[in-house]
Amino acid sequence: MHASEGPRHAQPDNLDPATVDGFGVEWQRFDHSGRPSAELDAIFADYFSLFRWELLPDGAEGFDVGCGSGRWAARVAPNPKVGKLHCIDASPSALEVARRNVASFSNCELHLASVDALPLADGSQDFGYSLGVLHHVPDTRAGLAACVRKLKPGAPFLVYLYYSLDNRAAYYRAVWRASDAARRSIAALPERARTVVSDVIAATVYWPLARTARLVERLGFDPAGIPLAWYRDRTFYVMRNDALDRFGTQLEQRFSRAEILQMLEGAGLERIAFREGPPYWCAIGYKPA
Repeated sequence: MHASEGPRHAQPDNLDPATVDGFGVEWQRFDHSGRPSAELDAIFADYFSLFRWELLPDGAEGFDVGCGSGRWAARVAPNPKVGKLHCIDASPSALEVARRNVASFSNCELHLASVDALPLADGSQDFGYSLGVLHHVPDTRAGLAACVRKLKPGAPFLVYLYYSLDNRAAYYRAVWRASDAARRSIAALPERARTVVSDVIAATVYWPLARTARLVERLGFDPAGIPLAWYRDRTFYVMRNDALDRFGTQLEQRFSRAEILQMLEGAGLERIAFREGPPYWCAIGYKPA
């Protein structure tokens, strides 16, 4: 079903404690506070390109599963359509950061909970989203189903899940397999060593490849075949954050587009659409009206 991990027995709360702790460390280190908003605004626009805000009712109530630092919640909460946003994370450390980043928004409510203990009534939410989270829980399929249960009929759910490079060439997949072997070793290191190694990877792998892709694009060629080309216009801060996210995480699963479609349909969503460009794969579906 997934590309990067062998079978695991799901924890009672569908979470991996070491992974949750690791993300708590990550968001304390990269809280994105005080940074220029333009870059995060651009990334947010990529993730939410499929989301049709105009279809939400006025005063819509929604939820962010795995809110992390609150960087996306801080862009959803001020939308005039949003009346209340539930920011949910399994890490107390992450919620500390999120609380600071959404402190200026009175319509945010923070919850410490795992994905299958969501503190929301079934059928109560006008929208939901989970970006870059549900591939880090033991049972992604169950996590998606738990989210969909909270939606009202007709409500949208937006998700971003790591892809299994199903749309990439063989050489690209070979590079990923090598990097995944490295991830398994790096993620097992002590916290300090893990962050140092991730910073080194950002400096020696992410930055050179990203800037090469930017040069290729400026010369009039398509940079899509270069690994990490998506980072060509990103700052080194984002590269460091994402390198730690990628190499410091013990549990990671990857799915093909077909597998994600099957899981979303199995969770009860319809009218499913995929973003055709990176980041892969972003998808949205709607609970039957």
